[in-house]
Amino acid sequence: MKVLVIGSGGREHALVWKINQSPKVSKIYCAPGNAGISQLAQCINIGPDKIMELADFAQKAKIDLTVVGPELSLSLGIVDEFTKRELKIFGPTKIAAEIESSKAFSKYMMKKYNIPTADYSIFTDNKEALAYIKKRQFPLVLKADGLAAGKGVFIVYNIKEAETSLDSLMNKKIFGDAGRQVIVEDYLEGEEVSVLAFSDGENVVPMVSSQDHKKIYDHDRGPNTGGMGAYSPVPFYDENSKNKVLKGVLKPIIEGLKKEGREYKGVIYAGLVFTKNGIKVLEFNARFGDPETQVLLPGLETDIVEIFMAVVDGRLPKIDIKWKNKPTVCVIAASGGYPAEYQKGKRICGLEKLKNKDDVFAFHAGTKYQEEKMVTFGGRVLGITAWAENIREAKKKAYEGMEKIYFEDMYYRKDIALKAIE
Repeated sequence: MKVLVIGSGGREHALVWKINQSPKVSKIYCAPGNAGISQLAQCINIGPDKIMELADFAQKAKIDLTVVGPELSLSLGIVDEFTKRELKIFGPTKIAAEIESSKAFSKYMMKKYNIPTADYSIFTDNKEALAYIKKRQFPLVLKADGLAAGKGVFIVYNIKEAETSLDSLMNKKIFGDAGRQVIVEDYLEGEEVSVLAFSDGENVVPMVSSQDHKKIYDHDRGPNTGGMGAYSPVPFYDENSKNKVLKGVLKPIIEGLKKEGREYKGVIYAGLVFTKNGIKVLEFNARFGDPETQVLLPGLETDIVEIFMAVVDGRLPKIDIKWKNKPTVCVIAASGGYPAEYQKGKRICGLEKLKNKDDVFAFHAGTKYQEEKMVTFGGRVLGITAWAENIREAKKKAYEGMEKIYFEDMYYRKDIALKAIE
């Protein structure tokens, strides 16, 4: 089989790495890919937003399966275009992917299908939003309705912070049209858990649990990022929690989308929070998480390509999806200044020290080759990932791996997976 992976981050490197382990696969392409991905796949210089070009390439190269990484491609209808051309592709259609690309639609679905979430209101007018906020109790959460690369969420603790955040979203339009509608919702206190699941439109098979670390600084301080690290599994996510999430969150959203004429095939990602009033949904995403994918896939025993094909063909129950008991930790090395402004083109040293290890791997997020040297090319640069018999050992190995890497102004959190150990 020839497989095409869309995207260029750490998630896509993890997908390519896992797909490469399938005996069914003879050739992998990645568009556009990165320096790490280029060691396993042929990188094609087509961006994830170039839907027609990607479909033309897939036809010309006779691609047997395309796997979509980023939400942007899904929101632009890549699955619809490929399906129209009878090209097999893993991911939801444009209208099904609105569960992520429109926070307002996501909230509507949760309310209609009785999926527990925070109380909220939706606004297109700055003044109306402020009037509502003045009547609510702080802290509150402000969300851009559209896609904002994981950075469109603001937790505000007073009216001044609310005014600043609304001004950024609605007047300054820092996320463009994504901030045209803003959701204001109650802040939910508790531990967060990411639960991803495969769905073929009818059936839902959850993966193991993971926990992302969204804030830039240790102890969950500072602005939101795309994710500074993750670990899996989450110790307090027990059998009882699994059953509640499957029956109360995952099945209702997939069944609800089908009833709305938006059959959902692909990966559904539920961002959950364990509050004193039970498990609630913070958000749904329409694809693999980043960096969750980097900690989930090392433990997947079943051939991932078989799972993808079963999802696309609507025969998920015929596949027995197995996981190894392999606690995994991923720590992100970021460019100094991220998630605000940062410099690119810093030379990366030390990666050769992690080569050929069977329990540590460096997933590349923002890297490229420049004059045959590997350099930084993004805010999140590398995801040093390690697995072991227990989470403490996996964390130790991941940080030991991180200490072997160097680039100027490199930054990483020192407390990834600490909660799991404590």
